[in-house]
Amino acid sequence: MANLSLRNVKKIYDNTVVAVQSFNLEIADKEFIVLVGPSGCGKSTTLRMVAGLEDITEGEIYIGGRKVNTVPPKDRDIAMVFQNYALYPHMTVYDNIAYGLKLRKFPKRVIDQKVREAAEILDISELLKRKPKALSGGQRQRVAIGRAIVREPQVFLMDEPLSNLDAKLRNQMRSEILKLRQKVNTTFIYVTHDQTEAMTLGDRIVIMKEGFVQQVGTPQEVFHHPSNLFVAGFIGTPQMNIFDAQLVRENNRYFVELGGVRVELSPEKTARLLGRNVESQPVKLGLRPEHLTLTDQDNAIFAAVDVSEMMGSAVHIHVSACGQDVVIVVPLSEEEETENLPMGQPVRFTFRGSAAHVFDVEKGHNLEYDWKPMETPVEEIAAEVSAEEAPPEAPPPEPEAPVPAPAPEAAPETKMVDRAAPVGDPFAD
Repeated sequence: MANLSLRNVKKIYDNTVVAVQSFNLEIADKEFIVLVGPSGCGKSTTLRMVAGLEDITEGEIYIGGRKVNTVPPKDRDIAMVFQNYALYPHMTVYDNIAYGLKLRKFPKRVIDQKVREAAEILDISELLKRKPKALSGGQRQRVAIGRAIVREPQVFLMDEPLSNLDAKLRNQMRSEILKLRQKVNTTFIYVTHDQTEAMTLGDRIVIMKEGFVQQVGTPQEVFHHPSNLFVAGFIGTPQMNIFDAQLVRENNRYFVELGGVRVELSPEKTARLLGRNVESQPVKLGLRPEHLTLTDQDNAIFAAVDVSEMMGSAVHIHVSACGQDVVIVVPLSEEEETENLPMGQPVRFTFRGSAAHVFDVEKGHNLEYDWKPMETPVEEIAAEVSAEEAPPEAPPPEPEAPVPAPAPEAAPETKMVDRAAPVGDPFAD
């Protein structure tokens, strides 16, 4: 069990390609952190730098108070679960799980006890004599997790472990990881591009884009208080609707005007805008589809139905309004039935002032919070949108000369029986 500290961590490939920019994050002991973002945002690179599989160009990484910039992976007391399982195809499940312990010369009795305890936690006790080719994708992933559990590391690292599974199995494995977290009480860093995994698994979420951290916060914070337009559009399904609107200030009250309708913002939002002395201006107005309400009132925004999608517990209605496509989610009760609305049918919708998010037109930041450039340490940005007290700020790192990233080393040759199953565990030896 250990806390982690990433201070001004930066990764540059070939002295030209910047993969990670000034990454700052304090991770508490036993916290579950999820790094999420689109492909190429730098989340896996950050994880691999923590693991020691990538050299750090600038900055410092501390695990349990120990600086590990130059410590090899096997000496960092971490365990990593890979996207492609990385099981040895010629070994049984038992031997795959026990392999790292055997290399460390653990007594056979201790190895057997740890392997069987891990198998029981993951519900794979009956699979211990099988080989990987006789397992399903979900079972292989459990074996990979079991191999990490038996080592009892200070930190668990998971690099998109569910991305190779089908939708049903992903849902099942998400719940398995949540149960595992309760049984194995240690620090987790989990990388994914799936916002559903991020929202359901993480104590805090780190949202990244193009190497920069966009926001750090709990799932509730990033959903209800997005720091900028990217976070607002990335978190939430269906995606948030973004409109060109007008913010109007009248004394100590704020209104948004959209489609000929004026809606007053909630007292909480008004207080934050007043605290920053925000004046009347054009804004990008963000409204989540589930916060739009169909109505028969005259004071509403007019729209025409394009298509409606029956999703079981709700209907997703795509309409044309304010010159753009808008999605409205209409929940259905247990016995309620509805027919698809015909194309072109006129409807009207409205929204509450508490559901409106106003963003700066040029910079895209949320006007309720002070704008800071992306180079600003993320702990400072998180403090602006967090309802709770932010963790103490880390002391500034000592200056260190940038080191060019070396060319990747070739993987050691390993005898393979099944070429479809990759092998290798850099933390085993």
